[in-house]
Amino acid sequence: MTEEGRIRFWLIGGGVIALLLYLLRGILLPFVAGLAVAYFLDPAVDKLEARGLNRTLATFIVTALFFTVLIVVVILLFPILQSQIIGFANNVPAYVERLRLIIWPLFEEAGAALNLAGIAVPDSSEVRDAAVGFAGEAAAWLGGVLRRFWSGGLALFSVVSLLFITPIVAFYLLRDWDNMIDRVDGLLPRDSASVIREQLLLIDQAIAGFVRGQATVAMTLGIIYGLGWSIAGLEFGLILGLGTGVLAFIPYVGAALGFVFALMVAFAQFGPDFVPLAMIIGTFAFGQTLDASFLTPKLVGGRVGLHPVWVIFALMAGGTLFGFLGVLIAVPTGAAIGVLVRYAASRYRDSRYFVKNNEIKLEDSTS
Repeated sequence: MTEEGRIRFWLIGGGVIALLLYLLRGILLPFVAGLAVAYFLDPAVDKLEARGLNRTLATFIVTALFFTVLIVVVILLFPILQSQIIGFANNVPAYVERLRLIIWPLFEEAGAALNLAGIAVPDSSEVRDAAVGFAGEAAAWLGGVLRRFWSGGLALFSVVSLLFITPIVAFYLLRDWDNMIDRVDGLLPRDSASVIREQLLLIDQAIAGFVRGQATVAMTLGIIYGLGWSIAGLEFGLILGLGTGVLAFIPYVGAALGFVFALMVAFAQFGPDFVPLAMIIGTFAFGQTLDASFLTPKLVGGRVGLHPVWVIFALMAGGTLFGFLGVLIAVPTGAAIGVLVRYAASRYRDSRYFVKNNEIKLEDSTS
């Protein structure tokens, strides 16, 4: 097969797979969840197998332990999360009003000081009306999003999928993981097998950095923030902390956005009271220090190689195309696409087209 034929084959094959995934997106969630669990637990099963345990028995032990812990956590946290999400969504307008009452006098004092200094500022009533209107619309939108997300999440994560389909899929994929890898390897074109293996290894490293590494980081930070902010007395501190941990999937800016949002809620609740605000800020500072000094270097390292803007785009594109399922698979898919794009760019730099154009430019510059 020629180089052009191989490119055409992979492009057509990728397009067909993407189309099938889009058409079947309504039933994919338990299978994708099972695949993610199998991928996450494979190292643990490999370690048990290396110690002489049968692969099937090792898979059963690891899978049973994982889903037992998961079900217990869900049973314990579900009522709390449900009440906090619904309560927070209903309280967003009240928080906006409290912030307006606290912050608006400060703006009026600042505007008066600027006017005395000879600096013209817009009329405070116009700014206030515009700000109140925008804040009200934003609050209504956020409350609606939270309620839709919760109801949509319940519809997607049905009891049948959670208790039956996902564990079964995870068990069989995990048990046959090595055999599936060998079978896929046996189907690779022999003249391209080494290159494909190299790219798949890079994709595996990139995805592992997020699925195994960044997920652990986000979960750890979410627990730290949720417990710390709840101890500080922050209303809905658990859901705000867990949400900030989830936002840590977006490097650099995700956790900061969650913290700013939590700080606004704290300011609306406590006002200028220093002690609870200091506890909330201190909890976030502790989590960020732990993340920068240990969690991310140890668990993620430099394996992901995704720009924050690309992560945000992947999340939005995945959510638009596949809904909640798309959000779950967006970052791993983006990591895989990033690896393939870097490989395509390196092949382009080695191609005759790139070299020939550079030679022409070099001749023009020397003539």
